[in-house]
Amino acid sequence: MKALLCSFVMALVVMACNTQKKEYGNPPAEGFDWAHSDPAAIELADSIMIAMGGRENWDNTRYISWNFFGRRNWVWDKKMGRARVESLNDSTIYLVNMNTGEGRIQIKGQELTDADSVKKMLQRATSMWINDAYWLVMPFKLKDTGVTLKYMRDTIKNVPYNVLQLTFAEVGDTPQNKYKLFVDVKDKLVRYWSYYKDSKQDTANFTRPWDNYQKYGNILLSGDRSDGGGPKNVKVDTELPDKVFTEF
Repeated sequence: MKALLCSFVMALVVMACNTQKKEYGNPPAEGFDWAHSDPAAIELADSIMIAMGGRENWDNTRYISWNFFGRRNWVWDKKMGRARVESLNDSTIYLVNMNTGEGRIQIKGQELTDADSVKKMLQRATSMWINDAYWLVMPFKLKDTGVTLKYMRDTIKNVPYNVLQLTFAEVGDTPQNKYKLFVDVKDKLVRYWSYYKDSKQDTANFTRPWDNYQKYGNILLSGDRSDGGGPKNVKVDTELPDKVFTEF
């Protein structure tokens, strides 16, 4: 009996080690809702990461640039958490460090110096980044802090898809949102996404394509989409001058 019990315990240890090894290639962020996420949904999220180039290539990607809906030009230093955003509609340039909340603001060629105004504008820049970056790199953020994943099945235009539902717990500017990602059964790439302003909604506020994948550096990104919306002029660089993030 004792030998049987020991064998059973050893089997559990091996299973736990195998599970940890399976997750090692794409570990969740601290605070990811592991307990309430479906195992099938977690496996699907990991397969999307692999299809997009893999966790290692994502972690090693340094600089990403894009235009958002023709309104803002972004350059993001992913490693250091810095960003430069040029707001085209109001001729404003933001230099912001998302990790520290520090930065500088220039409006129509003049640097803003009032401390309270600068702080408010930097908070605005961070909120814009949360929104605009999600439209581009969301498939790499499926196991972020506060995310709960659920697995579903559905069709669009009579084509079956694996569906990944994302809800959020007290993270970001709009934790009440919900998303559904329609994932190609064969290549594991997101092909459509649905946005729900409130997670309790049954009807999506929109469903849009997530297409025109291109390889940038060592990862895939979706830009210049078929509906004309979202990120455009996407670019990945390994080196950029530091002044991009420090000078207007």
